[in-house]
Amino acid sequence: MLSLAIWWSCIALESLLLLRGFRGKLASRYPAFFSYIALVLVQDLVCFVVAWQSHNSGQYKLAYWTAEFLCVLVSCGIVLEIYRVGLAAYPGTARMARMLLGLIFLIVLLKTIVNVTSDPGWWTEESAKGVEATLRAIQGTAIIALVALFLFYSIPFGKNLRGIVLGFGLLVCWSFVSLTIASSPTAGPKLQTLLAFLSSATYAIFLTIWLVTLWSYQANPLPKQSARLELQYQRIAATTQRRLHDARSYLAKAVGS
Repeated sequence: MLSLAIWWSCIALESLLLLRGFRGKLASRYPAFFSYIALVLVQDLVCFVVAWQSHNSGQYKLAYWTAEFLCVLVSCGIVLEIYRVGLAAYPGTARMARMLLGLIFLIVLLKTIVNVTSDPGWWTEESAKGVEATLRAIQGTAIIALVALFLFYSIPFGKNLRGIVLGFGLLVCWSFVSLTIASSPTAGPKLQTLLAFLSSATYAIFLTIWLVTLWSYQANPLPKQSARLELQYQRIAATTQRRLHDARSYLAKAVGS
């Protein structure tokens, strides 16, 4: 009964968050984040209908983990969006970071697609947990790196961005820890049930954090010193371009000889 109450509380919080996002015009500024919330809301409603109409646990798990994979995949866009908004004053650095992260996410996605197409029976609860754990680890590493970058260069966090980073960072960390524990050989049914309950309860907390910090739009403040990080990026980019040019020249000479 308590689990059901938490479930419906999360649905209510998601709906309210989406309502505030559209009314406060935050959805257009953080499209990836609000797309993720909308998808999770659809997932909750669909899984509730499946659980209500079907008494087959296998059918529910298939629906849940398929929807969960799609949600985690969409949540990768939140990480790219955090970099886009947070590093808006450093377009070169932001572009390089998004390209690297996008490439890593794409590699994981392509590997998953290849595994599923080559062996349709590969997509099980355990394989879904493994893919999600991998993506969550990448997301967590990217968020930690961004926070460290902000602290090192004294880049300010706005209220909206700070809320997204805090709530999503906690969500990613908890998801990775719970998936790691659940995948342990010693994890029994009781522990699995406890982890599922705690995931729902903590998610309600994350939604509350987002609701408070995203109630109204607040622009991300511009850093007082915006040249240092971008200057370092330009130096790295120039050095890389020069080395690539030298490598092409050397290759052309080798082929010509």
